[in-house]
This record gives sequence, structure tokens and C-alpha cells, in this order.
Amino acid sequence: MQGTDKMDSQQVNRRSFAARVGSAAIGMAATAMAVGCGGGNNSANAAPTMDQSILNAAATAEALATVMYYNIINFPGSIYQTGPLSTNAPDKAYLVAGYEQELNHYNFLVANGGKALALTFYFPTGMFTDPQVTVNTLVTLEDAFITAYLIGVRDFSSTGLKVIAGQIMGVEAEHRSLARVITNDLNLTSVTGLAGSEYVSAPGFTANNLAYERTFSSALPDISHVVSALGPFVTPGSAGYGATSFPFSTANAAAPSAGQTPVTLAGITP
Repeated sequence: MQGTDKMDSQQVNRRSFAARVGSAAIGMAATAMAVGCGGGNNSANAAPTMDQSILNAAATAEALATVMYYNIINFPGSIYQTGPLSTNAPDKAYLVAGYEQELNHYNFLVANGGKALALTFYFPTGMFTDPQVTVNTLVTLEDAFITAYLIGVRDFSSTGLKVIAGQIMGVEAEHRSLARVITNDLNLTSVTGLAGSEYVSAPGFTANNLAYERTFSSALPDISHVVSALGPFVTPGSAGYGATSFPFSTANAAAPSAGQTPVTLAGITP
């Protein structure tokens, strides 16, 4: 368990999450905006849609999430393998389900025209061995993923894509809530995401009773800002991030862990 000073220095909060964006991230955002000029309306005078931009950003986010969950499960000394979670079957099953769901989302998005802007990722120092860094990063990324899909609900040009965005956003919200449960089961008292520090255990317990999921509009008002916020995770040498690269190909090629019962994924039925 980390002390308050170390936790504060390593937490991925709203300011650092958006501020650690290098030139590569800016280029990613520009690319996403450029390809976003495609859409369902083929009229020569039609206003451009954001469909391709959102699909590409979401595919990037889902590839990142797949790699994150895969390595939470498989990285030596991770919370899945050591400490309180190593004997907690429900929490371990959730992490396996998270891996499979994010990979399913990625495959769906790619099959429907999305293209990930990066497939090699970097994580904050201590991501897979320091429990506090693990849960802080997990919740922060789920916050960003929820935002991306809410933007999709708002900005997609077709009802079908809006519905799918809403369906996936609901699963990402479940991931965020379950990450708070895992935080408490790790005997940690709080977790830090885009909204700041949240208590998860007594005496400062605050339930995750949101009436509406958030878009963090001041920091992530549109899909280009979400892409930029992912910059440190795709840019080698970002401050506070490790030098080890984690390729999507590895996470995509193997089952998350031996002996786990796969989650049942229902068909895509709007």
C-alpha cells in the first residue's frame, strides 16, 4: 500500500493526464480530425461527420484497454497474482471479463471501419506492480473511455452508431464501478480518476452514486481532446511513464490466463 505522498506524486489526475501530451499526440489528434471528414452523407456539399474520428479514437482506446487488462492479469507480481486479489475469485473473474469485453469492443469497432491510431502502449511507472498506481490508472482510463462513448452518442451521425456507443459506454461504466470494488478489496482507502480522489472505504466512504455519467467537458470537450489525452500512453519517454513497451499483438494472441472460464458475450443487438 502506498503512503499519501507517493500516491499523490504518481496519481494520474485530470491535470497530468491531459498535460503529458507530446508532439506525437498532437499529430494523432490531427490525423483523427482529418480522417473524420468521411461520413454517411455522400453529397458534395454535405457537412463532414465525426464518425471516422470517433471510431478511430475508440479503437485506440479499446486496444489500450485490452493491453492494460491483459497485463494486469499476466504481468509478474500484478494485483491479479499477488496480495488480496490472488485468492479473490470474483475480482479475478471481473478482470478476465474486462479483458475479453475490451477485446470484443476493439474487434467490433475495427470490423466496422475503425482503425487504431497506435498499437504499442506505455504505462505509468509501477503500473502493474504498485496496486495504487494500477487502480488509479484503471479508473482514469475508464473515465476517458466513458467520455469517448458519450461523445459518440452525441456526435455520431447515425442512430445505429449512437446506440452501439451507448451500449459500450454502459460496460465501461460497469468497469469503473468494479474497479472501485477492487480498490477496496486491495485494502486501499481511495482511488484517483479524472474527478479527483474518491474514498472507497470507511470512514470516508462515498458510494459511486452518479445520476449521470460525465464527459469532463472542461478537459475533454470533443473526441480530439480524448485522443490527445491518450498521448502519454502511446508516446515513448513521457514523464512518469515506464520505458517498457506493451504491444497489442501480445494481448490479442493469447488467452488472459489458464483455467479461467471465459465471459459469455451476447451478440450486438441494438
